[in-house]
Amino acid sequence: MRPVLVLVPVALLTLAGIPAQWLAVKLNLDARRWIPVLYHRAVLALVGVRVRVSGAPAPERPLLILANHVSWLDICVLGSRFPLCFVAKSEVAGWPGIGLLARLQRTIFVDRQARAATGRVSETIAARLGAGDPVVLFAEGTSSDGNRVLPFRSALVGAARPSTDGAPAAIQPLAIAYVAQGGVSLGRARRPLVAWYGDMDLAPHLMEILRRGGVEVELCFGAPILGADRKAATGRAEASVRAMMSEALNPRPV
Repeated sequence: MRPVLVLVPVALLTLAGIPAQWLAVKLNLDARRWIPVLYHRAVLALVGVRVRVSGAPAPERPLLILANHVSWLDICVLGSRFPLCFVAKSEVAGWPGIGLLARLQRTIFVDRQARAATGRVSETIAARLGAGDPVVLFAEGTSSDGNRVLPFRSALVGAARPSTDGAPAAIQPLAIAYVAQGGVSLGRARRPLVAWYGDMDLAPHLMEILRRGGVEVELCFGAPILGADRKAATGRAEASVRAMMSEALNPRPV
């Protein structure tokens, strides 16, 4: 019964939030940034996800966040912290229901198969950054099993350009680590139960998360990277995320 008890209020919350967010986006109201934050916080509370944060988002703007990617839960976890925008593959825009929610969150869609599209997407990201919106880029280009960090791609990192007043753009590494469920440490063998990757179907994975609940995740913000070129910044961000992931998944005894 737990999935039903969670899905019903989530559905009602979603139906109430869609017109409010649509209007805020249409009228370019500042609420368009905060409605998703409140929505994601409510969803996490209903699903049973607890977020622990180490570090903090950099105060610099423009701000491009380079993160690893583990699960569909990442969107709610990050979206519940502060106003931001995501970069997602173009296929997400066509997913029933989810595509609508992604567009209302002002997600930037990229066709990873079309090289010519990279320049257009970079311009869109740069414009969003210039408007003061932090942008999250899942730099691996796909999701992993949660036990490792895949190589970061640098193609879109060049969108992080200095602001109009000449201030350097900040690139901040962010590690997402799922550490426990139901009060029990996940460990290497059980962590893929929370991760959503490969050819997993979304519906069964979603129902299993709803049935179990009690997910604990750590967000680790690294030191911002300023003034580095695209490839150097990507390499430094990847190394930082790997180090933070290792610490979060294998904490040293106090």
